[in-house]
Amino acid sequence: MGNFIVKEIKNADMVKELDNIGFDKCYQVKGQEKYIYKNLKIFALSIAQANILKQTALTVGADCAVHREVITGKVETSDVILGGSYSQLRKIAERLKYQPFSLKELSNEILKQLTQNKTETKIVGILNVTDNSFSDGGKYNDCSSAREHLYELINDGADIIDIGAESTKPGAEEVPAEIQLKKILPLLKENATFSIDTRSSIVAEECLKNGAKIINDVSGLKFDSNMADIIAKYDATVVIQHSINRQNKGSKVKPNPNIADDIYLDLYKQIEYAKSKGIENIIVDVGIGFDKTLEDNFRLFNRLEEFKSFGYPVMLGISRKSFLNLSNNEERDIYTAALNTIAIEHCIDYIRVHNVKMHRKLIDIYKKDLL
Repeated sequence: MGNFIVKEIKNADMVKELDNIGFDKCYQVKGQEKYIYKNLKIFALSIAQANILKQTALTVGADCAVHREVITGKVETSDVILGGSYSQLRKIAERLKYQPFSLKELSNEILKQLTQNKTETKIVGILNVTDNSFSDGGKYNDCSSAREHLYELINDGADIIDIGAESTKPGAEEVPAEIQLKKILPLLKENATFSIDTRSSIVAEECLKNGAKIINDVSGLKFDSNMADIIAKYDATVVIQHSINRQNKGSKVKPNPNIADDIYLDLYKQIEYAKSKGIENIIVDVGIGFDKTLEDNFRLFNRLEEFKSFGYPVMLGISRKSFLNLSNNEERDIYTAALNTIAIEHCIDYIRVHNVKMHRKLIDIYKKDLL
């Protein structure tokens, strides 16, 4: 009787796991919360807030890490890491509702993090109508070839078509709005859901007038001061992407061990700015490849799910990026699909890709595997 068989349960549906061992069906959905764990980082709590949160966590058997000097009062604020099962975190949130120092608001934020939304990844097909794109510059620069490729992307299964007429590779020159519009507007006559990859509010407004639904701003609303107002005016969706500087000039940056937190806080600021302008529909993008080192790109990639904490959909754009350090598009597409497999597994909402057909097959295979 001494030979025990033990295995870790990883990335499993806990309701099914409980059902498999014969656990009471009436309590399976509620019971799963005792077996699902989450670690939350809460920024810049006051000493009073941190102390109350820590004591509350301890009362339900959860953990709460604070700065070592919180107990002495030698620091004014502390970031906090709160960890526990969903069941424990829910109990903490309920108890915080009756605490002072604005902790009722923190209670609501914790409860938001316990919402389990599993979304099906959608494919955003890239259509570059530029003459200097890093992956296919000039290939679809005229209207005829661009329209032909648009049909191809639609037929291959793209959910959204993202059209860009200005290269965003490091050091690329700005393209006047009238030139961007000359290339983009004829394509919007086709029957598809269009996203416009532009930093120009002039381009954004004309495209929204002509049926586009999404503005993909790689500057994160930092480049054009009128962009947020235009997006709000047309009740459009905005993709707020992180970039270190507003022009993406290829800064010589060093690896940043705190890249995930730094980008999270920057995106938080831009989201709050967008909301203050009346924008309700937001997608976030960490900006893989934009003024970031190879190490930073992979740090971000491995922590993409953290950015779902905003409560908004997350987009990933790694397709054919130069950090893959591969010589041709065929190789880049293979490695892109390999990395996007992880993104699909972790329910990233949108993947922005050049090779739509490959990724549509990938998602279809993955969905069949779940049935």
